[in-house]
Amino acid sequence: MQDKDTTQSTFTQVFQPFFSKDLWRKIDQEVPNLDQRNYKLKTNQLTLLISHAQLQEYKALRKISSNVQSNDFSEAIGLESISHSQISRRLRTLPIKVSEMLFKGVLNKVAQKKGDGKIQQRLGKLYMIDASVISLCLSRFPWAVFRKTKAGVKMHLRLSFDEMAIPDEVIITPAKTADRKKLDELIVVDKDALTIFDRGYIDYLLFDEYCEKEIRFVTRLKNNAVIEFTGVERPVEEEGSIEEDVDIILGTGTRKMKHTLREVTIDDNVNEPFTILTNDFDLSAEELGEVYRYRWQIELFFKWLKQHAQIKHFYGTSEAAVINQIRLDLMTYCTLILLKLEVEHQRDLLTLQRMLIACLYESYDEFLGKLRRRRRKGSKRIKHDTIYQMTDHYIMAEEDTEWLNDLIYDPVIL
Repeated sequence: MQDKDTTQSTFTQVFQPFFSKDLWRKIDQEVPNLDQRNYKLKTNQLTLLISHAQLQEYKALRKISSNVQSNDFSEAIGLESISHSQISRRLRTLPIKVSEMLFKGVLNKVAQKKGDGKIQQRLGKLYMIDASVISLCLSRFPWAVFRKTKAGVKMHLRLSFDEMAIPDEVIITPAKTADRKKLDELIVVDKDALTIFDRGYIDYLLFDEYCEKEIRFVTRLKNNAVIEFTGVERPVEEEGSIEEDVDIILGTGTRKMKHTLREVTIDDNVNEPFTILTNDFDLSAEELGEVYRYRWQIELFFKWLKQHAQIKHFYGTSEAAVINQIRLDLMTYCTLILLKLEVEHQRDLLTLQRMLIACLYESYDEFLGKLRRRRRKGSKRIKHDTIYQMTDHYIMAEEDTEWLNDLIYDPVIL
């Protein structure tokens, strides 16, 4: 999104990454003759259709199809008309490798634009791993059977966090897949990275492997974990939030770990004391506590995605259609993040999305002018502490967090 012609439409400028010749050249190399028989709906047009539908929060294919009749949108994507069945067919037959490359293509542009923020400069690269189940109708999605009367898919997500939440990797499986089975595919191998995940991902064999390879992680200690103290104990401040900072070995018998881990118990006088595990021996105990608290960002991201992206309303019923739509949803989110970075928008992402929708076919210069006028009027003060304390209480206590998926709750921090 550089060297912009501000006289062009906002639509053209915002979706410029979708037209990258380098990206489509790579896609053509991976999937030759992708559009050879797709005369009516090319892959780039399908991508724009789905991404635009996500911005507008369209829930049905017929709405997407009828919107093509709009002169502005029709001209923008170079498509006069298309039926809902043709959109569904293309989404179903689109190779999932293509949607992965499209998502990663926009993600790379975000990384190039963003640079290192204050959190990364102070604590290093932070990544969060978690999973979220999306419920489906069993009769329409029989391949995703979850229980006797239910179906669902699980979105295993890795999030990069450095003052803003950016989806970094996603794996979509049937909902019955255990979280920890995907840990090894999601954990970041970079020695400068620190990956944070909850105790649903605990795997002693993998932990030993990560220690050997210097792959750093932070997680929670299970209540029933068998631990052996090594005798190493670090001093803690009497009036501080750190209760204990010691070295331990996890497991017993054949499941006993070979490597030593660090156990830090924290009591911030707000929630119940909690204990974290890590193989990072360089950060202070206070910094590790801060790092683990950032895990709540991935909970808020799932909430935002379920509220404002159409991942609860799929445009196709096949496994490929579901995977493609989720990846294109994440690509659209990254496009908004890229725009936010480009225009230096200080308010929440939803406000930017609504402004974008209102100005989509105006010139980019007009769009920028309206954003500046809103900025001069002042920005809404976000109560970060209140939002954090509410979310942190439930996550740290590992109580029922299903309320975070209730659409009544609005994660304004995003």
